[in-house]
Amino acid sequence: MAKYKIVFKQSVAKDLRTIPNVQVAKIIARIDMLAENPRAAGCIKLSGSDKYRVRQGDHRIVYEIRDTELVVSVIRIAHRSSIYKSKT
Repeated sequence: MAKYKIVFKQSVAKDLRTIPNVQVAKIIARIDMLAENPRAAGCIKLSGSDKYRVRQGDHRIVYEIRDTELVVSVIRIAHRSSIYKSKT
């Protein structure tokens, strides 16, 4: 299986600044795993859109998969209590 390239929306850097560093390291490790298999176990397709999400502790990583380009585009990272409130 080919490896996917990970790209980040600019606002993701701002999302990460609000998260404790210990959690950020785990989130980045989880994102790195998406390059190997973006539809791994625990990945859930969001209804009504082409976006997916995975859990990392109390945080959620929302992303899109572009299979033709082999790209995983990380759109948003936030705490589970606020991830689904508009903005995306």
